Amino acid sequence: MLIREYDDADLAALRRLHAAQGFGYPFPDLSNPLFISKLVLEDDSGAPAMAVLLRLTAETYLLHDPHAGTPRDRWQRILVMHEATRRAAAARGLDDAQAFLPPPVARAFGRRLARLGWRHDPWPCFTRKVDAP
Repeated sequence: MLIREYDDADLAALRRLHAAQGFGYPFPDLSNPLFISKLVLEDDSGAPAMAVLLRLTAETYLLHDPHAGTPRDRWQRILVMHEATRRAAAARGLDDAQAFLPPPVARAFGRRLARLGWRHDPWPCFTRKVDAP
C-alpha cells in the first residue's frame, strides 16, 4: 500500500468513493486552502482506494464570569462578542467554528446558540491528541 499526497487527477476517483459511502453530505471543495492535508491510499493497481482530508476549523471557547451583571447584561455581552468573533473568523478565511458545550449548560445555552444561527451537529464528535502514536 502506498500513501501519497492528493493530485488533481484523483478527483474523479475520490468523488466515486464519496458517493459510494452514501452519507448525503456534499463532496468537499478540495481547492479550498483550509484543506491542509489530503492523503490518498492507493490500491495494488495504483488507483485511489481511500483518502483522508484535514480541514481547518475553529474551536470556540467562551470565558466569562457567570455572576457578573444581570442575565440581560451577560447576554448583551455575548451578542457583541459573537458578532466580533464571527467577523474575525471570516476575515481569517475560516468556513466554520465549533462549540463544545459542557453538559450542564448544553440544553439552555444550546437554544441560545441556535437563535444565533448555530446548529446542533447530529454527527458525534471524536477528539484525538496528535502528538502521541
